[in-house]
Amino acid sequence: MRANRMAMVVIWLIAGTGAAVAVDDAEQIKRGEALIQSNCASCHAFGLSDVSQHKSAPPFRTLSRNYEIEALEEALAEGIMSGHPDMPEFKFEPPDVGAIIAFLKSIQVR
Repeated sequence: MRANRMAMVVIWLIAGTGAAVAVDDAEQIKRGEALIQSNCASCHAFGLSDVSQHKSAPPFRTLSRNYEIEALEEALAEGIMSGHPDMPEFKFEPPDVGAIIAFLKSIQVR
């Protein structure tokens, strides 16, 4: 009986941890989306079906076709340079980079 109670406590703790992680992930994705929307949406499509406003700006949902999303972390932190001719240089703080990467990973289509 005592072993069953301990097992239930462990399962409850694991389940609770998973729920907290899912909430944190959702918050990161939401924050990343807000950053992308405020800094990049004037040129890039950032939704699942919209069209980029700038013809040379790839939709963010297709970035994984040409790049490893995690590989963009360094460029975002150090200053991402021109991906298309009219693109300004952007530099993000580490917490923002994590949020942007989380968002980009969440919308990728192959």
